[in-house]
Amino acid sequence: MDELSLQKVPYFFMIDFLAENVEVYKENEIKESGLLIDFQSFSNSKEKYALNKKIEWTPFPETLESFKEGFDKVQKNIRLGNSYLANYTRKTEVQTNLSLKEIFYHSIAKYKVFYKDFFVFFSPETFVKIVDGKILTYPMKGTIDASLENAAEILKNDKKEKAEHYTVVDLLRNDLSIVADDVKVDQFQHIDLIRTQQKDLYAMSSEISGNVKPEFAGKIGSIMKKLLPAGSILGAPKPKTLEIILDAEGYDRGYYTGVCGWFDGENLDSCVMIRFIEKEGDQLYFKSGGGITHMSKLEDEYQEMKNKIYVPIH
Repeated sequence: MDELSLQKVPYFFMIDFLAENVEVYKENEIKESGLLIDFQSFSNSKEKYALNKKIEWTPFPETLESFKEGFDKVQKNIRLGNSYLANYTRKTEVQTNLSLKEIFYHSIAKYKVFYKDFFVFFSPETFVKIVDGKILTYPMKGTIDASLENAAEILKNDKKEKAEHYTVVDLLRNDLSIVADDVKVDQFQHIDLIRTQQKDLYAMSSEISGNVKPEFAGKIGSIMKKLLPAGSILGAPKPKTLEIILDAEGYDRGYYTGVCGWFDGENLDSCVMIRFIEKEGDQLYFKSGGGITHMSKLEDEYQEMKNKIYVPIH
């Protein structure tokens, strides 16, 4: 990645959650790979298909008791002071009459990728952007059902969501400082509306920026290596929290919560691979979760995990 970006060669990359698998495709290789990509800054999916069927969508979430096992492990570690925020995720079987490709074409999201016979995601979350030597990140933490009265205000003032958001902003400010100078928070607790077929959600995000340090200039691979895993889907402090969630989750996240991005020869746009549906054999699994703090309530977290099992198709 460093070699290509230093040579200003455009490419698309995907890095899985544990940064064990990295795939890199130069622009001319994307088509042969069968990948479909739709970012704000790059898209190779020009076709438009009409969706002439009523969507069937049935999730089969695990029981509250099953969810509680890992939740308790996470909370125990938080009480022991090993972590103060851990992103606990689950894998839920879904049945639908949509193919992964149809989900890709008809979902409305900032970032979408379809990987044939493997996965599709429709992510609202930017990881980092690099524009003219400036690096920006937009941590997203905190969601609420938008149909509730005063939902945006409730989200902004919710003690638990606020604590989570402060923690992730602080974590990413620190992370960014590894590869950038003059790091600052430009926007704090900004509220976005995310429309879905099931329900509309409000999500809370902030903007943090800095200037890429000279020793990292043009080295996209080295920058990613320093910043991964993404703080917003892991928690803090990072190394210990990673141990905790690997134990609590008991399944392999794979590319879910990894990052992927498009480097156009000059600038970078990348996202966190969330809102993720993966194919295993004939089954489809939706991977989702949320941040756990000492204030988290079991039922609320279980509900949030289920709220995120949706397709953003109107």
